[in-house]
Amino acid sequence: MQSFNHLITTRPHQVRQVLISDLHLSPQEPALVQAFLALLDDCLALPALKRLFILGDWFEVWLGDDTYLSLSEDGKIAHWLTPLITKLKQLRINGCEILVMHGNRDFLLGQPFCNLFGGELINEPYILPVGQQNYRLEHGDALCTDDKKYQFFRKIMRNRLTQWYLLNKSLEKRLAIADNMRKKSQQNNANKAAHIMDVNDKAVRQAITTSDALLHGHTHRPDIHQATNEKKRYVLGDWRLLDKDTRQPKVSAVIGAVTDNEHSNDSFSSNDAGFELFEFTMLV
Repeated sequence: MQSFNHLITTRPHQVRQVLISDLHLSPQEPALVQAFLALLDDCLALPALKRLFILGDWFEVWLGDDTYLSLSEDGKIAHWLTPLITKLKQLRINGCEILVMHGNRDFLLGQPFCNLFGGELINEPYILPVGQQNYRLEHGDALCTDDKKYQFFRKIMRNRLTQWYLLNKSLEKRLAIADNMRKKSQQNNANKAAHIMDVNDKAVRQAITTSDALLHGHTHRPDIHQATNEKKRYVLGDWRLLDKDTRQPKVSAVIGAVTDNEHSNDSFSSNDAGFELFEFTMLV
């Protein structure tokens, strides 16, 4: 796996699509926010980029679009999300689609927020053509079927009635609910075996049946696995703050990229298109 301080700088004209996951952005982690802004700057500099995928857990917690949309104009100007929206909007103006998938932490993210920068919410699974192959994209938490308690919780939280109920609570109550849920999750995870929180092999084989490859995040265990004799499972990495006690900490993330011959006009069906994982690092 190759590592770059900027986004695949050795082949900028070949990068057609970029896929990221598990950024867990929040105002409490400004280094991660700065790293995402740096990645967007790189995306803006890629001349042939057509799509940016954010495959869930973009934010550490999302309490509803109204947490931002209800702000006054002055409040928005000072908000930490505004620089992200500005750069994403410019990326969309440049002709790059921005496709966002729900994760287990930002399942209340809505299309109204994505409309601010011209993005589109997509459902999982999402089928991505890469050359002559079809890649199945999903966040990854649905594959962790050994964790029965979480799957029950997930089913409840993804229910539209539950989400309607939460979004009709005040922001203060939603914050209290989210804080309580986070504490319980940390307590439960501390007592779980590591394999329970990873994907289930049977679930992976079922998911990949009608696709040529599987790509997901969620587990924070970036790697390339042989899912079957002929099919691979790619795992995107979470965005990690390294050397945080030093003067210049580093953010690291394993991201995906669809590359193609720079002379190709069709990045979605070209026979030369391929997929790779890269480590993206940035000194804050």
